[in-house]
Formats: sequence, C-alpha cells, structure tokens
Amino acid sequence: MTSIGSDDRGWLRAMPAEAGRDALLSRAGHRVLAARRLTDLVQGRPPGVTGSQWTSASRASFDFVVHAADTGRPVVAVQIGPVPSPGSAEQRVERLTDAVSAAAGLPVLRIGSPTLSATEHGRRLVEYVIDARAYAAGGATAAGTEPAPVGFRDILGRLPDGRTGPVNDLGALTRAAAVEAYVAGQVADPIVRGLHVRWVDGPAQGWSWVQVRPDACLIEQVSVTEHRFSCGIDAARLAEDLAAVAVGERLRENTVADLLPRAEWTAQIAALSQRRHELVGGFGFDHLCAD
Repeated sequence: MTSIGSDDRGWLRAMPAEAGRDALLSRAGHRVLAARRLTDLVQGRPPGVTGSQWTSASRASFDFVVHAADTGRPVVAVQIGPVPSPGSAEQRVERLTDAVSAAAGLPVLRIGSPTLSATEHGRRLVEYVIDARAYAAGGATAAGTEPAPVGFRDILGRLPDGRTGPVNDLGALTRAAAVEAYVAGQVADPIVRGLHVRWVDGPAQGWSWVQVRPDACLIEQVSVTEHRFSCGIDAARLAEDLAAVAVGERLRENTVADLLPRAEWTAQIAALSQRRHELVGGFGFDHLCAD
C-alpha cells in the first residue's frame, strides 16, 4: 500500500529514525506511532493558515499516526473518541486542526464514538485499516487481469462461534456474545441489527443495536470521517461494524442503561429515511421503518 498523502510543498515532516524504533507496531510496510502532536507532523505554518489558527491547532494531538516505513512520511493521522458538541470549544479546535491538516496535505481519519477509545480499540482499528487498504490496493493491481476479488469485509472463513461467515466483520464477536446473552436470559433477542448511511459532504454514520427487552433497545452510533483518505472499505459499513463493537463493549461490561424504547427508535429510523436526499446512495433500510 502506498501513501495517499501529498507533501510536495514540504509541509509534512517525515518520521525521525529514532521515532521509528519506538513504533507501536509495524505492519505491511507501515509504522504506527501513538500520541503525536500536530506540530510533530507539520513543519511550519502552511499558506492560508492564520497565526491564530496555527496557535490553536498546533496544540492538538492525534491518537495514532501511520507512517510509510520506507519514506517516513505520514499516511494518515487517526483520532478516536466522542464527537464534540456543536458550538463547543472542542469542536472549534477540531475544525481548526482539520483546516491546518488540509492546508499541509495531512490525511486524517476520525472515529466518533462515546464508547470506543484509542486505548481499548485503537490498535485493532489501525491494523484493520492498514490491512483493508493493502487488500484494496492488491485488487486494484489485479483489475483487468482477473475477476475482481471479494471485498475485504466479505472474505469468508471460520468465525469465533464455529460458523462460516465474514472473518473481517469487526462485529463478529459481538454477534456471538449476543447469542450467549440471549441464552443466559440477558437480552430479549439474539440478533445484532444495524444500518449505515453516508451524508453528502459529511461523515459516514453507522448504528447497531440489540433488543435488551421486547420494548427497549441498546443502541450505539459511530461516525467515520475520512479527510483525504480511504479506509479501503466503505466507511459507512465500517461505521456500522464499529457500532456493533461498541454494543459488544456495553454487553460485556453489563452497562445496559439508557435504553431507548423500540417504538421511539423505529420512529427515528423512519425520520432518517425521510432525509434520503441528503445521503450518498439514498437510504437502503426502509424495511426497518416498521415496528
């Protein structure tokens, strides 16, 4: 896999050799460093960025940065955590950071979730994206010479519960855990359901839920925002799978408070379907609009 970042103007800083020795992991021609500040990645204030913007954004940091092992150049900076509240100081800093990153040509991947964290889920997510991009790059190389391979997310193999299914479904463990929870009488339905959308000029979003009671659901939402970057799989589908991971965390920790009435959730899905004109590819989950 090759970097899609461009530092032709020289604004991106290559990874120092000594930093590479402290890499969190090396995988598929990439090295991943944790907890990197924006100033570690951008050298100088890029054109179009004011002094005030630079001062505010330069304090920001990313949970992980993936570098190309051969050149040391940043491939993508990754941030995982809750989405800032509209109008908050945190949202302002995030927007400034994204603006400076864009001016410098730094690709950014943001995963928004109140449940997922860099500490618990970041390494696996970064490995997954590296592998998905490497697989997609291999398929692109083979295009025209042989049939296109199955997508990374849909590769079949043996699942943790012994069944055959998509081995790169990040929510597979949650789906198995939901069955166990159902057998133990902890949830009313063993099926982990989900939906995903991608907003025009906006993030991809995914939801996953399980019926804890016949009339109430445990719901998780995750957003995936790709700035000048591609995860190697559909970002909206990735968001749904990550939402399933978050549901699994809630089930594992038995934190099933804040349930939403099933009828209210169905109404929210129906309201989402009415905004299909704002979505890339429309809305493909009309079957979920009826309770």
